[in-house]
Amino acid sequence: MISLLSKTLTIPSLPLLRLTHLTLTTHSLFTGFTSTPTPTATQTRPMSSDSTQRVFQLKLDPLTGNSEWVIIEDGNKEEEEETLKSSSNALLATTSYLDMLNDDARNRAFREAIDKTITRPCHVLDIGAGTGLLSMMAARAMGTCDDSKKGMVTACESYLPMVKLMRKVLHVNGMGKNVKFFNKRSDELQVGVDIPSRADVLVSEILDSELLGEGLIPTLQHAHDELLVDNPLTVPYRATTYGQLVESTFLWKLHDLSKNEEEASDSIRLVPPGLDTILGVKTQQHPMQCDAISKEINLLSEPFKIFEFDFWKRPDSQGDSKVLIKATNGGRVHAVVSWWVLQLDSEGTIFYSTAPGWITSPIATYTGNWRDHWKQCVWFIPGEGIPISKGEEVHLHAVHSDTRVSYNLATQATEIREGDSSAGDSHLTLSPERIAIYGDRKWRSCMLTALENLLRERANPLCIVADDSVFLSLLIAHLSKTSKVIALFPGLREMGVQYLKAVADANGFTADRVEVFQKKKHLTLHDTKQKKVDLLIGEPYYYGNDGMLPWQNFRFWKERTMLDSVLAEDVLVMPCKAMLKACAMSLPDLWKSRRCLSKIEDFDHSIVNNTLGACGDLPEPQEGPLLPFFIWQCGETQELSETFTIMEFDFSKSIGPCYGKAQVEFTEQGMCHGFVLWIDWVMDAKNSVVLTTGPDERYWKQGVKLLSQPVAVGVRGSNTGNCCSTLLEATFDPSSGELAVKHVLS
Repeated sequence: MISLLSKTLTIPSLPLLRLTHLTLTTHSLFTGFTSTPTPTATQTRPMSSDSTQRVFQLKLDPLTGNSEWVIIEDGNKEEEEETLKSSSNALLATTSYLDMLNDDARNRAFREAIDKTITRPCHVLDIGAGTGLLSMMAARAMGTCDDSKKGMVTACESYLPMVKLMRKVLHVNGMGKNVKFFNKRSDELQVGVDIPSRADVLVSEILDSELLGEGLIPTLQHAHDELLVDNPLTVPYRATTYGQLVESTFLWKLHDLSKNEEEASDSIRLVPPGLDTILGVKTQQHPMQCDAISKEINLLSEPFKIFEFDFWKRPDSQGDSKVLIKATNGGRVHAVVSWWVLQLDSEGTIFYSTAPGWITSPIATYTGNWRDHWKQCVWFIPGEGIPISKGEEVHLHAVHSDTRVSYNLATQATEIREGDSSAGDSHLTLSPERIAIYGDRKWRSCMLTALENLLRERANPLCIVADDSVFLSLLIAHLSKTSKVIALFPGLREMGVQYLKAVADANGFTADRVEVFQKKKHLTLHDTKQKKVDLLIGEPYYYGNDGMLPWQNFRFWKERTMLDSVLAEDVLVMPCKAMLKACAMSLPDLWKSRRCLSKIEDFDHSIVNNTLGACGDLPEPQEGPLLPFFIWQCGETQELSETFTIMEFDFSKSIGPCYGKAQVEFTEQGMCHGFVLWIDWVMDAKNSVVLTTGPDERYWKQGVKLLSQPVAVGVRGSNTGNCCSTLLEATFDPSSGELAVKHVLS
């Protein structure tokens, strides 16, 4: 739920995040914490007065990168209610709240622990209350106690739209008088002002995949200092983090660009020798569904305990742990895979674990249900990793701060320290997937071929790199010694300037060959010295947009349109067009995590389904959201149709509305849960170079449109009586960058 303290965080690119983090979709939000703005950083700033609650919600236009503040107020006017509804529903539908509420194992564990812990009337505090589920559990537990009227439950939730949702849930369940809630962060609560006394019991779930990222430590520190009695009861009681050393070529490719690009045929060096820290992944734990790559992992050790955090006492801001690990297999340590185990009761009988499926420990065993809101974490070992032999000892030194964990590893022969995250202004961090793309020989070969084809048609061209592609900027300057290159770098900006200066010499050209356009206005003929643009190129890639839907990279098309006045009549555009592709799929795990809610531990939550974008019968004209996912990380999946094209987008023309449809026959029998959509980029007019970003390409996210209910499908003529075909329609709105998808099964 929502944690409390104001911190500055770097936001990872993840599918669906809790509201304490960024939801990296068209309209995103940040609340509870404050963040330094980034290309995708959209925030919510709560403000309050005696008569009204007000939220400033920052919305991002994916086609322009521009943002604006929208005011949401908690007043009594109908128009304010409608403003809040329209602004928050689309946003909440893209968060992981629904996935979390559909996690039966989590809900059951908290209910059992709360029932076991609260055995007398008392004051219970719920921090980050969300829909109020834990608050209602606590109130019900006290309702079974003698003289329960002396007990009270205080809930605090900082995000206004969620507070309004909680109010409805409490009302539907007849709990409005049992729970007193505040639209505040917990560090804004005051004993003697908001609440009459310190609380006897804390119930809270402010955990992310790493455990600490939502501010668990500062939240507990403030609660113990200001809001809780001495030696309070808490649910959870304790959290323990575990890790395991692994070897995995796939994980290695997600971070070691220097070694992987040595095999490329284009002579470009994004990480030149001697500049190992110039470009790489952020030194942090990266959430990932590790079960999806279990067959590609060689386990090199038994699981080991790293940290233990007790909720019932004040935690320290800093801590370290030294672990001696004996290798159970020989290989090369590429990563540390970590997870955590919650002990929810003081006796140690109720547990919840985020362990991967291969763990069989009694208390850390896999819960059995796929979930997206909590994953395992991966810490990359720098470079090629550490070679170890079976039986060899590895020394692990783990350090935690308020919000993150880092590791140092060493053997007798090798020491690998945490990467230097302060390598200067030219140090550029990208997502693991982007690093893997830049190290992929096939992808680089396609870019090389496409760009060489363009250069054969243009001599001494003026070339605009319209996106944030440092790779294309280097490649065009390297291939064409007489070209003039202007890089727009709308997201990288000064970081891109410093990076190019650092690596230009190693790539065979002087830094002044590539000009980075840093003015806020659009490029004009004055900026090009009256020369028209011959080449307009992009991958396309926009810094910080890794978590967005595939077609939101159509910012390239928007940029092409805005640059129309400076483009030559025979300008060559790369990519020249895009194709919206789709496939019908069975996605049982993903669908279950997004299904309609009814009762959660006997508390009715059906009222939240529309707001949270649940799969089900939504009122017209509301549609279930299109959500970005790495399909390969979505648990059980099966393709039920051939890949088909819905429509094409022509980048030789200005951006405009598009419509397309496709009639598709099912090729496999099974349960269809929805459609997976992605973009294939056609890099040249001859269609000789096409880059696909479909489900088999694990470095890209796809868009998912889930059905309201799963449908049994089969092959035509199979006499099963199942649905045999579907009509899929899509409409692209150039004003918003949104894609609307509708389907008719037959």
